[in-house]
Amino acid sequence: MFGEFIDAEVWPEGSLEVLSQFEADQLQSSGSGGLYPLLRRCMLAVLNSDSNTDDARALLRTYRDFEVGFIRQDRGLKVSLKNAPADAFVDGKMIRGTRELLSAVLRDIVFTRNEVIDSGRFDLSTSGGITNAVFHIVRNARLLMLPASVNLAVCWGGHAISREEYDYSKQVGYELGLRGLNVCTGCGPGAMKGPMKGATIGHAKQRIRGSRYVGITEPGIIAAESPNPIVNSLVIMPDMEKRLEAFVRVGHGIIVFPGGVGTAEEILYLLGVLLHPDNKNQPFPMIMTGPASAEPYFRQIDEFVGATIGAEAQRRYQVIIGDPREVARQMKQGLKEVLDFRTRHGDAYYFNWRLTIDDDFQRPFVAAHQAMRDLNINEGLPPHKLAANLRRAFSGIVSGNVREDTAEIIEREGPFEIYGSGRIMGLMDELLSGFVAQHRMKISRGDYDPCYVIK
Repeated sequence: MFGEFIDAEVWPEGSLEVLSQFEADQLQSSGSGGLYPLLRRCMLAVLNSDSNTDDARALLRTYRDFEVGFIRQDRGLKVSLKNAPADAFVDGKMIRGTRELLSAVLRDIVFTRNEVIDSGRFDLSTSGGITNAVFHIVRNARLLMLPASVNLAVCWGGHAISREEYDYSKQVGYELGLRGLNVCTGCGPGAMKGPMKGATIGHAKQRIRGSRYVGITEPGIIAAESPNPIVNSLVIMPDMEKRLEAFVRVGHGIIVFPGGVGTAEEILYLLGVLLHPDNKNQPFPMIMTGPASAEPYFRQIDEFVGATIGAEAQRRYQVIIGDPREVARQMKQGLKEVLDFRTRHGDAYYFNWRLTIDDDFQRPFVAAHQAMRDLNINEGLPPHKLAANLRRAFSGIVSGNVREDTAEIIEREGPFEIYGSGRIMGLMDELLSGFVAQHRMKISRGDYDPCYVIK
């Protein structure tokens, strides 16, 4: 599963070669207000790129002696690594792409803490303040490139998918690449890696230079979904909610591949946003797709959506099975509609300011036993409000599956309990049971021990 260890000193690549004394002390401190534990976890995930595990605790145990330090020199900052994964190096020299991602970790952790969270510049208790914070983080990460084009297809899907589903996602990526579209994913393996890998071939055939393979992640899941090696533009958002907002603000359309509960969370997030009355007329192409073997998965999702948040939500997406070329054609056509809409209204191509996102979808949800019990999942809620609470429930399950801190809480206190109306709980239990039966919860094909109980 894991390789050898190595000690090394590396120069940051393209960001934060120079840190202030205060910033360096923050990064090296493990005390209150120190960033070292967060920095260490995220850097270890990047160095373990393309890992074949989603067990964050196993990764941290294996590399328990991994250390990060900083060496200040007149010409700038050097990063010192001890007991790092040797697979990140070739003949003792760090792989260039890995060094870039390592530097992105350093950049985002410092910027987010000092310029967003602690600066007082952003009112993170308001919807507008959160959106402004998201904008500044992605701008600092150089995701907002000018001159801008409407060509960024966001691809969602599971990290624990079959080989057939992975190959299908790669074929879709190839068709997107042939049509000049760039790819943005959650940066991990599986359905996040496949479209990027396929797009590289499509771009190469079309002799497209400067291709973008954008990965958007957050500290809680990065160890379980380490960035794949194709990502050439990585940004670490401070939490899941800001990560999801970054996807829909920066991306122009979304393709959903087979996944599990995390993919269901993303679907519910997007549909909840699109169902807001202010977004009724805004084009935002959404396609669910996979090989023929994935049809039962998408049928389950579609039936669940229809039975909970309604037919209007179903009208906001297409389901295309077994036809990568048609997926790419439909996405290309959908992006033309997005371009026309934004041109007519004078909207930015690089960041969707017009999209209304309620604070229900923006406030960070911390998975804990009481918070999960208190979720309002009942009949009679407006569809976008019900979608928000269902999203939180699925987010809690994802956290229990992949976050080391949440897994430890569940070990001590037992599984999360989820309450709601009998009809919706029955539908939810049926959906989640299907995910378990299809081995869509974890990479490991062993027995899955649920971190939740449906009441």
